Formats: sequence, structure tokens, C-alpha cells
Amino acid sequence: MSQVILASRSAARVQMLRDAGVSFEAVGAAVDEDAMKAALRAEDLRPRDIADALAEAKALKISRRHPEALVIGADQVLELDGEMFDKPGTVAQARAHLLALRGKAHLLHSAAVIARGGAPLWRHVGRARLTVRPFSDAFLDDYLDLEGEAVLGCVGAYRLEGPGVQLFSRVEGDHFTVLGLPLFETLDYLRTTGALLS
Repeated sequence: MSQVILASRSAARVQMLRDAGVSFEAVGAAVDEDAMKAALRAEDLRPRDIADALAEAKALKISRRHPEALVIGADQVLELDGEMFDKPGTVAQARAHLLALRGKAHLLHSAAVIARGGAPLWRHVGRARLTVRPFSDAFLDDYLDLEGEAVLGCVGAYRLEGPGVQLFSRVEGDHFTVLGLPLFETLDYLRTTGALLS
């Protein structure tokens, strides 16, 4: 079976693959996401295409160093009314993001690209629509006190697998896509390569 590498050290993505029983190694890709996002935005790319391009960049960077492995690159972008949100840098920014999302629906685009030998072999972008309930300011204060800096690692400043689930009134789409990896499609492709038993 082919070696599988996840080009990320994201705790959520590592846990998803581990829980699914995939044998893999996690290697951080260390791409300059801020610079890439700025360049891609300057080209007027759609948020889903930005997620895809970032996932590809991560997969290719690690694939060039490990050409025999199947390398999974992944990225996620939040879109609200055509505007793209990045991970907040501070708890104050997290508060501002959550206030902007309050009472509205937004989209999460979760991209995965699998590469081998420095070339992309497969890609998929999953999409989920999440509706944030009109929570109170008091709830927001309690939520941020409880989560603290944990929200800084999450686009949208929430973890659906934790207390962040209370921010929502509706989630439409695949749970794994919300967590940052279109897992069913990724596993399906790994089976076609023989990296997983079919």
C-alpha cells in the first residue's frame, strides 16, 4: 500500500483520518497562506477556488519532498455574502467575526487535493451552509470566556465539535466538510489507489 501523508498538522484533520482508521503521517506544509490568499484575491478568484488553490499548494509542497507518497493537502475558506473570512488573530477579532455572522447564513468551502510525485492527481471541494442563530451578547461573552484562544485556530471562530455548536440554528452539509476535510470523498479516492482496502 502507498504511504499516505497529510500535509497539515491540523488537530481536527488529524483526528478525522485517525478515527477513520487511515494509516498516515502528518507533516506541516508551512506555506505562506496570507501571501497566497492576498495574491489569489487580487486575481478575483472565488472563495471555493481559493480553498482549492491553497489545498493544492500544501499537497504539492510535501509531495515534492516525498514523491512516492500520496499527499493530502486541505484548506477551508469561510464565505459570508461574497466576503472571505480568515482565522481571527485575536479574541477581539474572533468577537468581531462572530458578531458579523450572528443571525446570518454563511458557506464553508473545504478543499482536498491529493498529489503524488509533485503533481495533483485528484481534488474535491465540499460545501456546507451554516446558519448562526441570533445569540445574545451575554452568550457571546460566556462562549469566548469558555473557548478562549482555542477559537483562534478556527475559521469563523467556532469549533462545531465543541461548544461552538451552540452558535447555530441549522447546518446543511456534510459534518466532515464543516470540520475542514471532505472525508467521504477523500477516503473513496484513497480506496481507488489501493492505499485503503476497498
